[in-house]
Amino acid sequence: MLEAGVDLLELQQILGHVSILTTSRYTHLTTTTASNSRLAVNTLINSLDIAWGGRK
Repeated sequence: MLEAGVDLLELQQILGHVSILTTSRYTHLTTTTASNSRLAVNTLINSLDIAWGGRK
């Protein structure tokens, strides 16, 4: 369900877990999910207008 885009907190409620730690114990990210996460973070960072030493 995580790979389908369901948020971890939503998944916790669906599964009826009291603790998010219980939910995270049973969820494992695949290489596809990890790759997509890195891509999303890099896209976000690259979209920020931050200048380093006067250069973008």
